[in-house]
Amino acid sequence: MPYDPNDAAVVVVDMQNGFCHPDGSLYSEPSEAAIGPVTDLVGRARDAGAAVVYTRDVHPPGQFDGNHYYDEFERWGEHVVEGSWDAELVADLDVRGSDHVVEKHTYDAFYRTGLEGYLEAHGIDDLLICGTLANVCVLHTAGSAGLRDYRPVIVEDALGYLTDDHKAYAVEHAGWLFGETTTLDAVAFDASA
Repeated sequence: MPYDPNDAAVVVVDMQNGFCHPDGSLYSEPSEAAIGPVTDLVGRARDAGAAVVYTRDVHPPGQFDGNHYYDEFERWGEHVVEGSWDAELVADLDVRGSDHVVEKHTYDAFYRTGLEGYLEAHGIDDLLICGTLANVCVLHTAGSAGLRDYRPVIVEDALGYLTDDHKAYAVEHAGWLFGETTTLDAVAFDASA
């Protein structure tokens, strides 16, 4: 089923140097390999007139100091620190001034960000979600979208991940519990949809 570009957006999750570049602090080869499919999806959305949203995972150096429980630096080590090269979107992405960039500080791109306000202001209901990591920020963002009554659709061959099992879990869980999955070849846009 085609997506209406007037109320759909491609949400590109965390395609940053820290995750997608070989010199990144949490680099994974599948995340780097996702750059091409993500770029293809973004280009098709742009050609159709759909919105494009990029998220950036950014952590101020002392973000987790004194936290009771939630500490990404303890789990992953320091990564995508605010102001660092690690935190920048990878240069291979064609980020334009008309795109919306959301800076987030947790796995969920809706948590304490302006993403929901942007989507509401632009009449967007359907979200084609791609990026990295499949079972972390992609999955949490998609789940949060579903809870807010958006239609989250994970584009399963435009995902970065650490292991094949992680990707398979994310795709299966999303499709079963709160959203939909699709493939890049199946994505089409049609304003009369």
